[in-house]
Amino acid sequence: MAFDGAVKTFGRVRAVDGVDLEIRRGETVALLGRNGAGKSTTLSLLLGLNDPDTGTVRLFGQAPGRAVAAGQVGAMLQEGRQVPRVTVRELVAFVAQTYPAPMSVDRALGLAGIAELADRRADRLSGGQTQRVRFAVALAGDPALLVLDEPTAALDVEARHAFWTSMRSYARRGHTVLFSTHYLEEADLHADRIVVIDHGRIVADGTGEELRRAAGGSLVSFDLAGGGTDGLTELPGVLSLEVRGDRARLRTDDSDATVIALASLGAVRGLEVAPASLDDAFLALTSPLPAATTATTATTAQETF
Repeated sequence: MAFDGAVKTFGRVRAVDGVDLEIRRGETVALLGRNGAGKSTTLSLLLGLNDPDTGTVRLFGQAPGRAVAAGQVGAMLQEGRQVPRVTVRELVAFVAQTYPAPMSVDRALGLAGIAELADRRADRLSGGQTQRVRFAVALAGDPALLVLDEPTAALDVEARHAFWTSMRSYARRGHTVLFSTHYLEEADLHADRIVVIDHGRIVADGTGEELRRAAGGSLVSFDLAGGGTDGLTELPGVLSLEVRGDRARLRTDDSDATVIALASLGAVRGLEVAPASLDDAFLALTSPLPAATTATTATTAQETF
């Protein structure tokens, strides 16, 4: 699967802005981004629902529409209504028969954790149950590539856990999985790679640990005690500064050098040093920052990965 300079605009909005991305067979990849970052449009290009204005998108060496028609792709999208007056089993069986080598209906229902719903009407289920039916439908063709758009939306904690157990089981069979999510811990736990998209561009691509390092390895925080922040961004290792109330947070790639410099200034009140979390990395990569800082962060991420 490969994007090569893909661009998609809607009026004045450049939803996808020169995306280059390759995903190898058997990988599980998470796509992260804020609302409006370009995740859904990227997935629509991948599934052949939209064509790029410039650049190319290829699936299994061919155009996305051909790969989808050949049954190589299964998708679980957020939008869409259930077909009225059919049972869950009938719905999954109907979709399965459109594929050349489908998964058995019982296996699809079992993997999705909805075997007990097989004889229920698909249009009379709760939001969480409907989401799991969509997962079963995506699995029905036993596709080589599974594309999941916010797959655990509307699921409770227990159902989310069951979903990821099923997804890992499917991926272990050598299938490729691409999913978008707002739950950063899900991306960290269940993806081989995390791709961060912002304003239609890929700003980072790597493991959770690589993203944390690229966004600054540590956070050094301390009480300002009424003092100012002049000179703090010039301290050794400091990449950015954030002030919350009377407390400063320095993102740094050399916490030892930063702390020594703070000590020389006598600014070690309530000092805390902690590794950057994936949340910190995500915010650093996608939050509005001063132009110089943004350019440095994006360049570092792209060079690292």
